[in-house]
Amino acid sequence: MATVSVERLLETLPQDSRRAETEHNKRSKRLHRLVGEAISDFKMIESGDKVMVCLSGGKDSYGLLDILISLRARAPIEFELIAVNLDQGHPGFPTDTLPTYLSSLGLPFHIEKQDTHSIVKRVIPEGQTMCSLCSRLRRGVLYRVADELGATKIALGHHRDDILETFFLNLFFGGTLKTMPPRLLSDDGLHTVIRPLAYVEERDLEAWAADRGFPIIPCDLCGSQENLQRQQIKRMLVDWRRQHPGRIESMFQALGRVVPSHLLDRGLFEFDQPRRLDER
Repeated sequence: MATVSVERLLETLPQDSRRAETEHNKRSKRLHRLVGEAISDFKMIESGDKVMVCLSGGKDSYGLLDILISLRARAPIEFELIAVNLDQGHPGFPTDTLPTYLSSLGLPFHIEKQDTHSIVKRVIPEGQTMCSLCSRLRRGVLYRVADELGATKIALGHHRDDILETFFLNLFFGGTLKTMPPRLLSDDGLHTVIRPLAYVEERDLEAWAADRGFPIIPCDLCGSQENLQRQQIKRMLVDWRRQHPGRIESMFQALGRVVPSHLLDRGLFEFDQPRRLDER
């Protein structure tokens, strides 16, 4: 039986379908390349690792799991994947969606039920942002689950836009120059958190989720919090991308080109030590 090339097959499709298929293939190559580069650049996954992929039901974590499954199949090293979802007791959370999806993949998974939502609602006054406390509680649970499952790495679905937004949140509201690092060792030194989507744009993940038909769980379970500081930063970056092409890329590159001697942190650079100009 004669084989037909992908290019020849695309020629038989309607123009719109060919265009969509071409865009999908380009996006797939770009996503897999960028995730592979991030993993390599920051030594995120090593031979023998058991990677716990935290799955929330949003486009980012679905995309992360999907791409890691694909990369593992052709990786030069062997590592395990296990998907973990933390059911925090949000009212209206569809408890069957993720188990059904993960069962269809044939991938090991674990659903951890911890009603942190009630704790947050009890502690945080009505109308105030719940994200900070919720995040701390979630992190503690995930660290414990990683220990119980024997996971050596904890993979989170934060992408390039998240990293930039966090940088400006800390700059504008926290008075610090820091963001989400692609690889992070926990304070106690016992857990390694990795962010394989660090180089990936959010809009690519949105398109990929539509391409792949992920069963997205709505992200409004905490209620509407439109005035969150992160939303303000997100709108600012969207405006910058529209008005100043290339600015977002330049800012992201700057996060990897830090010059300590040209900042003001005396704990990071010994300003009292004499140096030649060309050494600074």
